Amino acid sequence: MINLISDTVTKPSSGMLDAMMSASVGDDVFRTDPTVNALEAKAAEMFGMESALFCPSGTMSNQIALKVHTQPLDEVLCEENSHIYQYETGGYAFHSGVALQLLKGQDGILSAEQIAEAIRPDLDWLPRTRLLVLENSANRAGGNYYMMEELIPVVNIARDKGLSLHLDGARLFNVLVETGDTPLQYGQLFDSISICLSKGLGAPAGTLLLGKADFIKQARRVRKVMGGGMRQTGFLAAAGIYALDKNINRLKEDNQKAKVLGSVLEKCSYVDFVRPVKTNIVIFDLKSPSAPFLKKLLESGINASSFGPKTVRMVTHMDISAEMIDQVSSVLQAIDLE
Repeated sequence: MINLISDTVTKPSSGMLDAMMSASVGDDVFRTDPTVNALEAKAAEMFGMESALFCPSGTMSNQIALKVHTQPLDEVLCEENSHIYQYETGGYAFHSGVALQLLKGQDGILSAEQIAEAIRPDLDWLPRTRLLVLENSANRAGGNYYMMEELIPVVNIARDKGLSLHLDGARLFNVLVETGDTPLQYGQLFDSISICLSKGLGAPAGTLLLGKADFIKQARRVRKVMGGGMRQTGFLAAAGIYALDKNINRLKEDNQKAKVLGSVLEKCSYVDFVRPVKTNIVIFDLKSPSAPFLKKLLESGINASSFGPKTVRMVTHMDISAEMIDQVSSVLQAIDLE
């Protein structure tokens, strides 16, 4: 099966498995797991942040950030297709008692003007606008991303208005291999950053939350109350260290393979529109319902996901070879939906 449902389906490589099985472990709740400590220190140094926290999932790291940055009755600004709104089960309300103000971006990208206009006046009957959350790359926008010249004005206006800033950087490294920007540049812009190890980087689980030391100290307490305090987590942390050491630069290959699929789909008569392919996500609209199309793909040994009644998403990753891309391309060109 050629699995294009998500880059979360990757399996650990033999080298990663070796690193996991030889990891030194302790008890991370007591902060005595040396491999977890090493991973957190490594990530913090990469981004020029004071500290980091290893979490089970990106949803948990985002929800911890919301909780630490806000108080009940506060408001969070985010793009309308943000992961924290679309895919985290309303956790912002459940955990933090905050409101979200949804802003309509241009292909997932918000402008400084939108941020300035969205901040509410200080009135008793309005929530207090407290936090801006950006997502880079933007999943539902087809992996689109902020260029640094777009990002800096947004960050500056948020700072000027007294907002804290959190980056959902689940696929940030897919962006960095395209733009040439560095983790250090991002660490200078945001109060907290979440980066996922289990997507394109290929680890079996885990996300890192980065921020200042006092922020991470409180985040650790919130992680515990959410049930995220794990024990011999070093086996997973070793996979994260391996991923950061070995699997960042190769993300460029995933992005390029996605662009190949995008180019093929643009020439298919049954496709209505392909969102610009910037990283490793391909989202496209069909002229007819997606269910028959997905069924034909499955019959050809290809798995993709429905992203709407007529919309499909494909995501490339390290377990998708060039030969697989050729095979998918041939199937796409041969499909007849008439």
